[in-house]
Amino acid sequence: MANEDSLQELQNSIQQVLEAETNDFLALARIAGLDISTDFAGADLSNANLRGADLRGADLRGVNLSGANLRGSQFITANLSGAKLIRANLSGADLRNANLSGAKLIRANLSGAYLIRADLSGADLSGANLNDANLSDANLSDTNLSRSNLSGADLTIADLTVTDLTVANLRGANLRGANLSGVKLSGADLRGVKLRGVNLSGVNLSGADLSGADLSYAKLRFADLRSADLSCANLSDTNLSDANLSDANLSDAHLMRTNLIRTNLIRAKVEVADLIYARLG
Repeated sequence: MANEDSLQELQNSIQQVLEAETNDFLALARIAGLDISTDFAGADLSNANLRGADLRGADLRGVNLSGANLRGSQFITANLSGAKLIRANLSGADLRNANLSGAKLIRANLSGAYLIRADLSGADLSGANLNDANLSDANLSDTNLSRSNLSGADLTIADLTVTDLTVANLRGANLRGANLSGVKLSGADLRGVKLRGVNLSGVNLSGADLSGADLSYAKLRFADLRSADLSCANLSDTNLSDANLSDANLSDAHLMRTNLIRTNLIRAKVEVADLIYARLG
C-alpha cells in the first residue's frame, strides 16, 4: 500500500511539472518537491538555465553544470567540490567562500565574478575568462589557470602556490601580497601588473611580458627572466641577484637601487634604463 501511495505521489508530481506554465528550473524543482540546496549533489544539470538563482550554501558536490547559464547566481558558501562547470556562464556570480576544489571550469565565463576567499585548489580553469574577477584571498594553490584571461583581476593576498599560469593574460591584474611560490608564469602577459614586494624567487618568467609592471621591492632572486620584456617596468629596490636576464628587454626600466649582483645580463637590452645606485657587483 505504501508503495502504491509513493507511486501515486510521484505521478502527481510529474503531472504538476508537465502542466506547469513555466520553464524556470528552480520553480519546477519546487513543484516537484525538491530542495535545490540538498537534493542535487551529483546531478546532471548540464545546460540548465539557473540565471540569478539563489544557491547559497547549497550542496552541489560533483554536480554537472557544464554549459549552464549561472549568470549572476548566488553561490556563497556553496559546496561545488568536484563539480563540472565546463563552458558554464558564471559572469557576475557571487562565489564568496564557496568550495570549488577539484572543480572543472575549463573555458568557463567568470568575468566580474566574486570569488573572495573561495577554495579553488586543484581546480582546472584552463582557458577560463576571469576578466575583472575578484579573487582576493582565494585559494588557487595547484590550480590550472593556463591560457586563462585574468586581465584586471584582483588577486591580492591570494594563494597561488604551484599554480599554472603559463600563457595566461594577467594584464593590469593586482597581485600584491599574493603567495607566488613555485608559480609557473612562462609566456604570461603581465603588462602593467602590480607585483610590488611580491616574492618571485626562482620563478620561471621566461618570455613573459612584464612591460610597465610594478616590481618595486619584489624578490626575484634566481628567477628565470630569459627573453622577458621588462621595458618601462619599475624594478626599483628589487632583488635580482643571481637571476637570469639573458636576452631580456630592460629598455627604459627603472632600476634604482636594484640588486644585480651575479645577475646574467648577457645580450640584455638596457638602453635608457635608469641604473642610479644599482648594485652591479
